[in-house]
Amino acid sequence: MMDLRDLSVSQHVGLLFVMIFGGLFLTTVITVAKGFREMAPEKQSTYERFRLELRALWIGTALFWIAWAAGAFVATLLFALTSFLAFREFITLTHTRRGDHRALLAAFFIVLPLQYILVGTRHFDLFTVFIPVYAFAALPVLAALGNDPTRFLERTAKIQWGTTVCVYGLSHVPALLLLNFGGDDNGAFLVLYIVLVVAGAQIAQELASRRMRRRPVARQISRSFSWRAWGVGILAAGIVGVLMYWATPFKPLQALFIGCVAGGCGTLGELVMKALKRDAGVRHWGGRSSVTGAVGLLDRVAPLCFAAPVFFHSVRWYFGV
Repeated sequence: MMDLRDLSVSQHVGLLFVMIFGGLFLTTVITVAKGFREMAPEKQSTYERFRLELRALWIGTALFWIAWAAGAFVATLLFALTSFLAFREFITLTHTRRGDHRALLAAFFIVLPLQYILVGTRHFDLFTVFIPVYAFAALPVLAALGNDPTRFLERTAKIQWGTTVCVYGLSHVPALLLLNFGGDDNGAFLVLYIVLVVAGAQIAQELASRRMRRRPVARQISRSFSWRAWGVGILAAGIVGVLMYWATPFKPLQALFIGCVAGGCGTLGELVMKALKRDAGVRHWGGRSSVTGAVGLLDRVAPLCFAAPVFFHSVRWYFGV
């Protein structure tokens, strides 16, 4: 029997296409069929949550195929646009003043494009420090020039943190496309790997929190997040990572470990985003929170924003690429 790792790149793509889209299609059909049934209120909330996670999987998988078909350049532009929209949504949830306009304009139209230009040109050493060092120093200066000291530290910290999560964190996803593992074209597969690992962790954690006795560790932020459910999510992420190892440069144990790390970071990122929503008074995304302008994109990409930097730098350090 042929080892899956002996397949060519085109054969990998074909096999993944059949496996992933076949599984997603079957799951979607079953989910839609269940949606026509009458459900108890507690089951309805679980169904809605699963439906959102399934939609995120569709979006993430579609991004993988776009990245594969269009190449790294178009994929980088796509993620830059996603960063822009997520950052815009973040700003709608936070308090800003007129004096912040210079800093916000710089974050949106200077920092964000430069960050993705550094990614696209493979200046990895500069791209990893550009926002944490240079942008962090420049944005408060621009805010101070706005001549408004009211809640200055709080306002500046929000802009810096939003830039870090929505721009710096998410920019590590297209950076995976450009990693060179000795001539093997594994970048697009790494994007798919992290998307599936993070989504698997989220779904497993949510299901575990519904079935286990709840002992929330941050009750005011999330009644479903517990250490036991988080551990189940990490384990599920590791299993997904092992199942995907043949499409990556990892060995099975490496895929297990890095999958656990990425999945754990992603679910913690989701918890942080719930805290942001509670602080902004937003309980639901989409049309039910139209007052803030939030449409749920930030909620969907936040786990990737937290997991991608850890994943990228771990892979780059371990393999020396």
